[in-house]
Amino acid sequence: MTSAGTPRAAHVGPLRAVVRGARAVAGYMNAVLGGQDYARYVEHLRRNHPDTPIPSEREYWRERHDAAARNPANRCC
Repeated sequence: MTSAGTPRAAHVGPLRAVVRGARAVAGYMNAVLGGQDYARYVEHLRRNHPDTPIPSEREYWRERHDAAARNPANRCC
């Protein structure tokens, strides 16, 4: 083992921890903001309502935001 390889190897562990932490934060924020909602909705439609046309992601979000505006009791602010 050379001394040139040692400093690089010493930084790999902490760097991986930082990357893992950043991915965890990104995954959490994605879940909080509803990033997977459309994919889950499409999966639900395909499994339970195979004859129903699947809306585009844009149509899905438009309808979701319109529904929230029509029923403000379901939101916090």
